[in-house]
Amino acid sequence: MTIRILTVDDHPLIRQGIASMLALESDMELVGEAADGNEGMAEFRRLLPDVTLVDLQMPGIDGIELTRRLRGEFSEARIIILTTYRGDANAREALAAGACGYLLKSSLRGELIGAVRRVAQGKRCLSAEISEEIAQHLGEEALTARELSILSALAQGWENKRIANTLGISAETVKSHVARIFEKIGARNRTEAIHIALRRGLVRLED
Repeated sequence: MTIRILTVDDHPLIRQGIASMLALESDMELVGEAADGNEGMAEFRRLLPDVTLVDLQMPGIDGIELTRRLRGEFSEARIIILTTYRGDANAREALAAGACGYLLKSSLRGELIGAVRRVAQGKRCLSAEISEEIAQHLGEEALTARELSILSALAQGWENKRIANTLGISAETVKSHVARIFEKIGARNRTEAIHIALRRGLVRLED
């Protein structure tokens, strides 16, 4: 049985590279390509592929939101996030949205091809590096929604007073939240907290 595949990525060179890889496999067929989330939704509805390879960071609808929408409309959709982002938070969010796999774009050709076959069979697949990242943070206390919003504001360079005014809370409350964030993620200062947050995918800055 031929595995019918759709790719959704805003970088033409990535789509071309994937197409070249899949062309070498006798049991796979690239049936469509899309350059963003909206086009990806339309192409999925038109083609109903067996496996969809989705970029994480795209303008407009990102990969996680696209995954959430596809799984909401097509419960059997089998989606692999293919990305440069290694963070455990990114991977956990993608899996929670319904992705069957999370692979790095740096993955070897054999790993990607093997993942497509496994996901087509209804299995899950994670890059070894991602599995290790997730394991490192198992059991840690998760950040609350408020803490994540404050961490995102820190990553954008906002000062406590601006965060307080925007959220409608006092500067002292913001300071308390920031201290708790540092404690949870193991940061000593704002710069380190931002670095950890971006590396793990706890926040994502717009391109």
